[in-house]
Amino acid sequence: MTDAAARDLVERARQGDTRAFGELVDLYRPAVYRAALAALRSPEEAEDVAQEAFVTAYRRLDGFRGDASFRTWLLAITWRKALDRRGHLGRWLRRTILPGPAESDERPLERMATGAPSPEDALLSAELARQTRRLVGSLPAKLRDAMVLAGSGEYSYEEIADMTGVPIGTVKWRVSEARRLLRRKLAGLGYSRD
Repeated sequence: MTDAAARDLVERARQGDTRAFGELVDLYRPAVYRAALAALRSPEEAEDVAQEAFVTAYRRLDGFRGDASFRTWLLAITWRKALDRRGHLGRWLRRTILPGPAESDERPLERMATGAPSPEDALLSAELARQTRRLVGSLPAKLRDAMVLAGSGEYSYEEIADMTGVPIGTVKWRVSEARRLLRRKLAGLGYSRD
């Protein structure tokens, strides 16, 4: 959708057209959900925050000035709601350290036939992923948040700056610093690029 079409939907929604706002919800739901998920690491909580963000955006629609795109404004609301929900850092860290989704129930021979990694390679990859999640969780929140958002590939540095309320140069530095620290910590555990 073009920026002009999105602005038209916003203007119609401001005038009370609930269908127009519904179209905005449909359009931006994936990006809003992914932003919330990046902060919370819990699909259930991310869904709740996404709903809260849309309700808040609807209520504050008259306050949207258009300085940034509607998408960026909505993502900033989402990010702040997600950080509020995340609240206590320790609770969030426990979630990020938990292992990912359960292994698939494919049979080993079928995995081998499809070119899937060997059990040894899969175990090493799983261990690296677990260590990486743990180390990412141990980064300072400001560095971690910037890196997770940038690493998702969903948001530009400009959008991340608007979402987090810091200058774009600060966002770029935080992403770079987070990656540097993560590489150093992984190297300290014996994981380094060959």
